Amino acid sequence: MKLSQLANPRILDQPVYLPGKPIEQVALEYKLDPKEVCKLASNENPWGASPFAIAAGKDALNQVHLYPEGSGEKLRKAISSNLNIEASQIILGNGSNEIIELLGHVFLEEGDEVIVGEYAFVVYKLMAMLMGAIPVVIPMPNLIHDLDEMRKAITDKTKLIFLPSPNNPTGTSNSPDEIIRFAESLPDHVVFCMDEAYAEYVEKPADLRPLMTLGKKIIAMRTFSKIHGLAGLRIGYAYGHKIMIDLLQKARQPFNANSIAQTCAIAALKDTSWVDQCRKRNLAGLKQMSVGLKSLNLEFVPSQANFLLVKVGDGQSTFESLQKLGIITRPMPQNLNEYVRISIGTEEENTKALHAFTRIIAKAQAL
Repeated sequence: MKLSQLANPRILDQPVYLPGKPIEQVALEYKLDPKEVCKLASNENPWGASPFAIAAGKDALNQVHLYPEGSGEKLRKAISSNLNIEASQIILGNGSNEIIELLGHVFLEEGDEVIVGEYAFVVYKLMAMLMGAIPVVIPMPNLIHDLDEMRKAITDKTKLIFLPSPNNPTGTSNSPDEIIRFAESLPDHVVFCMDEAYAEYVEKPADLRPLMTLGKKIIAMRTFSKIHGLAGLRIGYAYGHKIMIDLLQKARQPFNANSIAQTCAIAALKDTSWVDQCRKRNLAGLKQMSVGLKSLNLEFVPSQANFLLVKVGDGQSTFESLQKLGIITRPMPQNLNEYVRISIGTEEENTKALHAFTRIIAKAQAL
């Protein structure tokens, strides 16, 4: 008997998530100096983590022979203080991706429906398929979530709805009022998951905490991978009503959040000045890239996050051409194949990226 015959049938057709290419791989592939390669593919913080978080992580290395505190109590208390909620309303994850998987384990059975946007983070759909649920994909004709159509798509089989705002990869956001009205309108048998991975880049994100207090079936996810610059440590969290969190805790694996990540995250939360500084730098970078792309007559989607979706005609070809010049971006799937997504980098990285776009356009015009 073949090994594949022993596997869960759902695994056999499951697509594999492909992350952005690492610097070392691109440098080796194109014979480039790794120091000259700019990775603008994964929406990371180009200024890195808070110096206090790095120092705290180094100190924590002395205790790596011990298991981490299983419930993440200190970090949950730090988050609760930051959000002005109870620590019992918070669960930690090995990145917010783990929270997505926990939601599937807790709420989905075979044949249940999960509503997602056409251009939303692909992991929502992958998780639903892995659990035997049915992804119900709602078109996004203006590259923004159509909340009215998402509401109309709800059936008796709907269990989960995912809404990221700002959305990855488009960078678009629904207004706070739209989101709150949408959450209020959902029927009692639906769990609403708000993905707030990029919320710290938004001046006034939607506040769903009052609805959580009222017992609405809402879970919100955040991550330390973006503005806090801790992507390599894989640490995220979710918050909601205590009953919701208690259910997710039943599916969480022991010691899922490592001790270095917990320690660094606590220090990162305390350093609000670093977060403010990174937010301001990101806004300046968005402006720099927007002005530069406009000067090249390249269309892009206005973004409230730390990346831009740029219309280039042939996304895959442009992605490859940029890589040859030492700029790693992200090609988009078939339904967005005219675009590449580029993260906002440092001023120097943005300048290099715009120069690379200029060279590619000049070469195309010379043909």
